[in-house]
Amino acid sequence: MAKTKTKKNPDDMSFLDHLEDLRWHLLRATLAIMIGGAIAFGLKSFIFDVIIFGPKRADFYTYRLLCNISEYFGLQESFCFDELPFRIQSRTMAGQFSAHIWTSITAGFIIAFPYVIYQFWAFIAPGLQSTEKKSARGFIFVTSFLFFLGVLFGYYVITPLSVNFLGSYTVSTEVFNDFDLSSYIGLVRASVLASGLIFELPVIIYFLTKVGLVTPEFLRKNRKYSLVFILIISALITPPDIASQVIVAIPVLVLYEVSIFISKLVLRKQRKQEKQKTNK
Repeated sequence: MAKTKTKKNPDDMSFLDHLEDLRWHLLRATLAIMIGGAIAFGLKSFIFDVIIFGPKRADFYTYRLLCNISEYFGLQESFCFDELPFRIQSRTMAGQFSAHIWTSITAGFIIAFPYVIYQFWAFIAPGLQSTEKKSARGFIFVTSFLFFLGVLFGYYVITPLSVNFLGSYTVSTEVFNDFDLSSYIGLVRASVLASGLIFELPVIIYFLTKVGLVTPEFLRKNRKYSLVFILIISALITPPDIASQVIVAIPVLVLYEVSIFISKLVLRKQRKQEKQKTNK
């Protein structure tokens, strides 16, 4: 008869056993990314013509929305245009194929993100107490929701602002903007992924509070320093104009305030549990 393999108790596992367990979780997550990448690879026309090059067209949703807003305030020159004054070219033999491969992998990571987070959670969950497992049941949903929300924000806000500013910026009429394909895709990828990761701030603060590295008082006390840091991050992932930086900074500031509230709830629950233990 075939023996059934039972999962070891985390307390009885050696360091090498933990490494072996981590290896299998990483392999599953990588396989999910590869499957998502293969799907994206087969949807080449949709991925590139609709998604990647969407912010290059004047009829992109964000531009139309900003055009309507600017017309309302009498600022038609700001975001109302017929086309963006630049072209995209590939200057290497393998440029387009490499762009196809790496864009597919990036898309695969975004598609498989909930499963990747599930594998991360499945690795750390056995070491948690039952109460901690119950309190974190929505971890995968919340983390995935914030990530996808950040991805959408990066795609519909940061990317078009960056493409519009950098694509229209010139130092002289003698210079025409011919951007390399890898440069354009790199901007879109960085804007989307950076925004997706930044939106994970409440989750990060949750875990930092759980392990005692931050407190609500610490976050409130350092709010002004956090504001400076947020503005620096906004400046790094947006074009160097004040309007774009403010647009990006506002939701990050909201996330920071939400993180303070989450940290407060976590600390209050921990103190309540400690009080119940002492009463027993």
